[in-house]
This record gives sequence, C-alpha cells and structure tokens, in this order.
Amino acid sequence: MGISVIAVTAVATAVARAQAVDTLDPITVVATKQEEKAIDALAPVSTVRREQIDQILPKRLSDLLIAVPGVTVQERGDEPSTSINIRGLQDFGRVAVVVDGARQNYQRSGHGADGAFFLDPELIGGIDVVRGPTANIYGSGAIGGVVAIRTKDFQDVVRPGERWGAEAHTQAAHNGPSGLASFFGGYRASPDVDVFAGGSFKSQGDYQDGNGAEVVNSGSRAGSAIAKVTARPADGHEVKLSGLFQNFDYAIGQPSRSGVTGTSTYATDLTNITTAARWRYSRPDNQLVDWDANVYWNRTDSQQVKTVHTSAAPSAFCGGRPGNAISGCVGGERNYVLDTIGFDANNTSRFGALGFAHALTVGGDSFTDKVETYDATGNSNITTPGGERSVSGAFAQLKSNYGTWLEVIAAARYDAYALDGGGTTASGDRLSPKVTVGITPIAGLTPYVTYAEGYRAPALTETVVAGPHVAVGPPFFTCSDGSPALFCFLPNPGLRPETGKTKEAGINLKYDNVLMPGAIFRGKVNVFRNDVEDYIDQALFGPTVTFRGVTYYKFTQYQNIAQARIEGAELEAMYDAGAWFVGLAGQIQRGRNVETGVGLVRVQPNRIVTTVGARFLDRKITAMVRWAAVASNDDLPAAYTPADSYNLVNVYVGYQPTPDVLMGLGIDNLLNQFYRPYPTAGQPDTVWSSPAPGITFKGSVKIRFGA
Repeated sequence: MGISVIAVTAVATAVARAQAVDTLDPITVVATKQEEKAIDALAPVSTVRREQIDQILPKRLSDLLIAVPGVTVQERGDEPSTSINIRGLQDFGRVAVVVDGARQNYQRSGHGADGAFFLDPELIGGIDVVRGPTANIYGSGAIGGVVAIRTKDFQDVVRPGERWGAEAHTQAAHNGPSGLASFFGGYRASPDVDVFAGGSFKSQGDYQDGNGAEVVNSGSRAGSAIAKVTARPADGHEVKLSGLFQNFDYAIGQPSRSGVTGTSTYATDLTNITTAARWRYSRPDNQLVDWDANVYWNRTDSQQVKTVHTSAAPSAFCGGRPGNAISGCVGGERNYVLDTIGFDANNTSRFGALGFAHALTVGGDSFTDKVETYDATGNSNITTPGGERSVSGAFAQLKSNYGTWLEVIAAARYDAYALDGGGTTASGDRLSPKVTVGITPIAGLTPYVTYAEGYRAPALTETVVAGPHVAVGPPFFTCSDGSPALFCFLPNPGLRPETGKTKEAGINLKYDNVLMPGAIFRGKVNVFRNDVEDYIDQALFGPTVTFRGVTYYKFTQYQNIAQARIEGAELEAMYDAGAWFVGLAGQIQRGRNVETGVGLVRVQPNRIVTTVGARFLDRKITAMVRWAAVASNDDLPAAYTPADSYNLVNVYVGYQPTPDVLMGLGIDNLLNQFYRPYPTAGQPDTVWSSPAPGITFKGSVKIRFGA
C-alpha cells in the first residue's frame, strides 16, 4: 500500500484495501525523469495510486483529482471527455496529458473546453501530477504542468510468486442509473514474458442534478479493451508492447432552459486507439546507462450525426429540414480525426565528482498532430481547422546531491515547432532553463526554491481559425467572404508562442512515529508565481451592435496578451495514526492580465478539501468522509458571470474480508447540492455548463483470483 503526499491520495491510501499502515511512499518519475519518492521530489508532485482508486469508486476522472491542489477538471454532463486545468492554465496543450507515455492532444472548438481526452477510470492504474513548468523536461508545451496516467498492467492483478491472476469488478449507482463490469487477467508465460489483457463496459443513464432536474443527454455507453505483452529478452532489458481501444456512444447537446437558447444535439460515436512500444534498460552494475524509450500512436476519431435542432421551423438552407449554416442540418454528418505520432527517449548516467553524487539525464521527444475535419452542412470544419503541427525538443538535466542535506537540479530544454494549415505556415524555437536548490537542515524538513521556464507553441486552431459564425437571428455583419454573420473569425499567422516563467518556493515534510508509535505525517507546502509572456486568449474587437441587451463585436481572433500573472499557494498534508487518519488539501489562486488588471477566466476558485477516516474490525473496514469547500469566483472580465461557491461531501465505506475480496459503498454529493464544478466561460446558467449530479448512492464488488 503506497502512502500519498496529497490529501485525496492520502485519503485513500489510508483506506487502501483496509490493510495495515505502511511507510512506503509512492515512487514517481514525472518531475525529473528519475525514480524518486514523491514526498522527496523538489517539485509540487501529487500521486493517485491503485488502492486509492479502488476505495473512491470513481465514475469520472474528476472523482480522483478533486483533492489534488491546483488541479481542476472541466467536464460536461453530455460528453464523457475530461479537460484538466492546472494553476489556471488549460486547453491547447498547456497541460500535457500522457497515457502510457502517449500524448493526448484532442482539441475541438465549440462551447466546451479547447482540449480534452477520453479515458475510462476503470482502466487507470495510477496518476502522477506535476504542477507548473518545472516539469518541462517531460514534454513540450507543458507550461501548466503534466498529468501522467498509467493504465492497468500485469502487476495489478498478479502477485509476486503467482503464475496467473485475474480480477472481476462490478459497480452500480442509482442516479441514472449507471453500472459497469470489467475483467482483467495476467499470465506469466515464462520467467521473462508476461501477458496482460482485459476490458470493461459501462452504461450511464441521464442523471438528476441537485435540484432534482434531469440533465438531458447526460447518459452514455463506453466499452474498452486493453492488452500488453512484456518481455525481458536479456539481463536488464525490458520491452513492452501495449494497445488500448475505447469506444464512447453518447449524444451531445443541451435543450433550452432559463430563457437561454439551447444547442443542437449530435449522436456521437467516438473511438480512441493508443498503441505504444517501450524499451527500458537498467542494471545496477552499469551506472552510465539507464535507458528509457517510447514510441506511440494515438488516434481520436469522432463521427457525429445531427439529430435535433433547437428550432423545429424548416430551414431554406437545409432544404426544408431544421438547421442552419453554423450547426448544420438535421441528418447532416460531421467528422473529426486526430492522429498523433510521437516518441520520447532519455538516458541517465550516474557518477561522482567533487564530493557530489551526480545523475545526468539527456533526452529528446517529438510528436506530430495531423487533423482531418469534415462537416457536410455546418462550419465546424472551419472553427476547428484541419492541418498538421510538429513539435519537438531535447533536454539535459544534472541532478547533484551532496550527502543528504543538499540537492541541486539544473536543466535546459530546447523546443521547436512548425505548423501548416488553412494556407498558413508558422514556426519557432526557444531554449528554456530550470534550476532548483533544496536543503535538508534537519531530517524530515526540506525547503527548496525553483525557477523554471516553459514554452508552448500555438495550436492550429489558434493560428488559422477563420470564417463566419453564422447568425442564428438577424445577421449583424458581413465577413470578407461575403457571408452574413453574428461575428467573423480572423486567423493570426503572427501569433507568438507562450512562455511561462515560474518562481516557486516549497517545503517537504516527512516524519514517522509522530505523537504515537507507527503514526506518520506527510506534507507539501508551496507558493508560486507564474508570469506568462505572450499569453494567448480570444480577443473581441471592431464595430459593435447591441441586440436584446447583448453587445456583439464583428471580429474574434486569438491574440497575445503581453503578460499574464498567476500566483498562489498550495497545501497537501496527511496524518495517519493507523486507527484513524485526517488529511487536508487546498489552494489559493489569483490571476490577471498585468496590463489591464482584469482577472483571467481560467483561474480556479480557492478550495480546501478535508478528509477524515477510521479503520475498524482489524482494519478490514475503513470509513471516510471527504468535504470539498469551493469558494465563489467573481474576479472575471465584465462579460462573464461569477461562479457560485459550493460544498461537496462524499462518504465511502470499504470492507475487505479477505485480501482477494473488496466491497465498497459510497455516497457522492451527500448534501444533494446543486452546483456546476467548473463553469465554461464563467457563465453558469448557460447551456454550455452542465450541472453536476445530485446525491448518488453507489456500490462495488471486486474479486481477485490467482495461483
């Protein structure tokens, strides 16, 4: 059982399979590309491990990340995708999400997030999060941070000494209702070959929000299959081949409510495929070569058919069918395919010099996104244009330790990009430095300071989006192609990349046998300021017209803000006395356009999460309560509606009568609170932001076999 350094992870670690407390801390490689305990990493690192996932009974990925400080998840009730925000930075790759080493770069513009990914929580074996560009060696563009997700593997179902193992899981919830079933198995074909395979199926009906209203189109179905083969052909070598297939069937679109015009509805068949090949080499007697290389292909293929238009009136544009030129006609098809091909490789050499123990890591990575779009009657293939973008980089990092009291990390990363789409080409490059110094004056206390820079290339959409946003009511303007429009998109081939410059100070706290034998305390506290130069955001300008109290501008274009500043403080701590445990995780954030003083839309509200739990019956039963108190947020541009505060209380009870059987019960949103966890565009009463589920009762049974 791993003990995390964050409250939610701590949470669950504490509850992990209701077993005895262990002082082993989770290992991560995300911060420095080298294995180290998360609590020892001189970076704002948080982890979620398998035992924690088992306890929380997640229905969506946000269930696992709600208590990770600095992290917010944007979700729509009518789409099973996830968009992650770290420290107020989101969309277009500002947060690098990787699944088994493969970048997840899906982006489709609309009334939701401009950057999301699809992953069933049932497939997840662990999550590592690094906040801020301190993780820039992990990949290009991550000025917000990195979320590295590991899917389930052989060791998750087969214990040491066993030849084979299998795990069956079923889970159900009443609000919808919803249910899932999964089965995963592993077989040790020989001492040097492991085989793992499995899959899941889940179904969610339309749920009710905290007011008892049904959230239309919040139902979906998802199926997945996963397979991995791991071979160790020679001493120190390990080769892993993996494949992941997911299919999501859902309808996206909300009806009108509160006097706001609703969107159209599209029946969606989305497929996500990821394949990867990884080669690692490491031997204790070879300190100069510790090699890790991965090559991958990731495809997201969205096929949609328009089934409903908000107006039943026939449209001349659609030949008598309902619809219009912006959202298409009922029966019309639109497709989006994103292929990402990439690799990353690095090697670490360890040696001693000048009294220091050094670890030199050198590596490089590259990926290419190819986007193909099609819309038979609408213009979504214009607002999310097709094209190709290539991003690559190389880095060197020297990590030096003097005894146990001093650690210095110095790194530099070179990034370059090139994009081509819509008749526009653009390119750029930059060298970004990083330096960290940490000291341990007394055992268990490690303060550190960091300066790190990150570089994000503009996305295709930001650079080449063009064309009219066709008026649903009276057309106000005429675009350059002669089309009547509500407003006109303008491309910006001169758009400059963003550069994040973060100053950070933190303290790691690690103590055992605190106040009583066997009790442990883990904590991380950090403060930061991220100055983002040439921050990219949508700008509205040109002639205006006021219609029904709303002011419309003729032009919408992605432009650079000279400087945006995001700053804040984060806390994550856990105390576990064995029979009981308590954890805290929280954040304070603010962000603004330095030139105007206006707040940034994507900066998250302040939040604190408290977790309290206890173990009973020889630790076979673990019960815990998690309370997330989220503040309101009114530090927004004038056009945006403030986000309301809310309290989310969840209860979990786990019973593990034997090491191979785990039963769980949970209540999500115990107070049946009506809330929207992260309103898109800061407008909580519009159709673009679905309410979260109301009170939800759920149960789970997991059984493992092995021999």
